Amino acid sequence: MKNFGMSMLWFWTCYFIVTIIGVIHTVFNIYVLKMSRMDEKSMGDGYEKTKPWHPLYNIILFSVFGWLYMRGLSAPSFEDALITGAIWAGLCIVFDVFGWVIIKHPWSLSFKEFYIDYQPWITLIYLAIFVGPVIGYFFA
Repeated sequence: MKNFGMSMLWFWTCYFIVTIIGVIHTVFNIYVLKMSRMDEKSMGDGYEKTKPWHPLYNIILFSVFGWLYMRGLSAPSFEDALITGAIWAGLCIVFDVFGWVIIKHPWSLSFKEFYIDYQPWITLIYLAIFVGPVIGYFFA
């Protein structure tokens, strides 16, 4: 990886923005569209209705941020894009285990909820994060 620091800046900025968009979408569904919220028995419609949108947020934003990273390199290569995508997806996978499963908060999920019940969305999200820098490379 040619510029690890810049890669991490773009990755974490994008990760934060994608997460905020997902939270805002859920809150909008609950408070504006009056959908049900999460409780002990279910995830609630406010969250459930956002799931198909999650891969879309990720493919768009991680491609934009992948492009920002790639255009900052003096001579980006396809190999750089693949390595960046693998690192970004790997970081996301590890961080998500802690941020959404292990560390308990009002929106945390169990392993089953995150890795089984959230299919195919979570797999599509990780694929979108991996592919984001590759798409960005083609536009850089």
